[in-house]
Amino acid sequence: MRIITRSALFAVALLAWVPAHADEASVNSAIDALLGDHVQYQAAIEAIIEAANSGDAETFAAYVSYPITVPVDGEPQTIETADDFVANYDAIMTDAITGTLTGQDYGELFVNADGIMFGAGEVWINGICTDSACSTFDVRVVTLQEIPD
Repeated sequence: MRIITRSALFAVALLAWVPAHADEASVNSAIDALLGDHVQYQAAIEAIIEAANSGDAETFAAYVSYPITVPVDGEPQTIETADDFVANYDAIMTDAITGTLTGQDYGELFVNADGIMFGAGEVWINGICTDSACSTFDVRVVTLQEIPD
């Protein structure tokens, strides 16, 4: 029988409440504790950043959770499919959003129970369950938005 002490419960609760900021090891620990396998998240993060950096609309669109509401030419628009995202890629992926992704240092990512935040909230990613028990998940972009200065 495994007994969880009060101090262990406090540590887990604290991790769930305090976002990670610091270095790669801290980010990975926070991801593991709050969201799931950091290796899966790290691979997705690298692919998302590379797609944004190279302007690869198809690859980026494959990492988006649909439907997603994003600003298109300054107006909120719900994008239903990857094809719709690709068709609107240049209007969605503004210089501010792309710059946030490509300028993000992995060790400075903000992690909490809601997901992983890039920049000041321009981009959020999280795991999306692929089965009813949520035993497996795909890492997806769940928020894209411009943050006013």
